[in-house]
Amino acid sequence: MKGYRKILIAVDGSKKVLTQGFRLAEDEKCWVTVVKVVPPHDGDLDLVGIRNMSDVLDSGARKTAAELRDIAKDEGALVKTRIEEGEIPEKIVEVAEDEDCDLIIMGANKTNWLRRLFGRNVVEKVINQAPCPVLVVGA
Repeated sequence: MKGYRKILIAVDGSKKVLTQGFRLAEDEKCWVTVVKVVPPHDGDLDLVGIRNMSDVLDSGARKTAAELRDIAKDEGALVKTRIEEGEIPEKIVEVAEDEDCDLIIMGANKTNWLRRLFGRNVVEKVINQAPCPVLVVGA
């Protein structure tokens, strides 16, 4: 393809984006960073019956990171995993700049009109702000 050195894969729960990103990285023989962005936590929590508050506060980020490492291992890929908190488009762009990435890979979910509307909004914001090309994979 182009000879990418570093690829950022932004995940939102779709394993297809991750596996396709790993395949491209293998073809290109480049470094991979995988980022999962969780929304910021604001305000007080008034929750009853929550046993593990840290899982609630990090939106399952630790579990997600473990799943990402398992998928990477299955694909034979060595990756750096980052879990970030904040506004999704801005954090994806920030990580791409921080990691000096040549390409961002992210998914566009087609499951329903509401998710597609918000998904496109995120994708469009990343495309408009990204310091490098963005490859959008149908999730």
